[in-house]
Amino acid sequence: MSAQRPLDEMDHEILGLLRKDARRTVKDIAMHVGLSPAPVQRRIERMERSGLIAGYTVVLGQGGVSLQAFIEIRYTGKSQGDDVLTMLGDIAEVQNIYTTAGDTDVLVHVHADDIAHLTKIVAKVRAQGNPLSTKTLIVLQSRDGLRSLSP
Repeated sequence: MSAQRPLDEMDHEILGLLRKDARRTVKDIAMHVGLSPAPVQRRIERMERSGLIAGYTVVLGQGGVSLQAFIEIRYTGKSQGDDVLTMLGDIAEVQNIYTTAGDTDVLVHVHADDIAHLTKIVAKVRAQGNPLSTKTLIVLQSRDGLRSLSP
């Protein structure tokens, strides 16, 4: 967000509604926050221009996705450059990529159909940037505060 205008309570309320359902109409958001559609549209456009809203995406539900996993990756030296992060992001099953401090350099969140599919995903991840090691953690249960992610 630009330094000219920090987020206010209304902006946070709009963002919360978009997080829950990015396909909401401006009219629906306006009704929920008590504004007319025009100022809501301006606020959304301002947050998009500033980069606060970087895009809209599809979040897969459990239909067709049997498991989630996190793949911890350790690299040596400078092998974890932006090019590796871009290549990891090009893997269709990758949901999020996090760079971290500590023993793990990169944490990759993936969705897979089954263990065989996860094995293929791990092989794809290992092929990016010559990692020193990887460790895969399968999600058994999760809550993100809004809905359960586990089957």
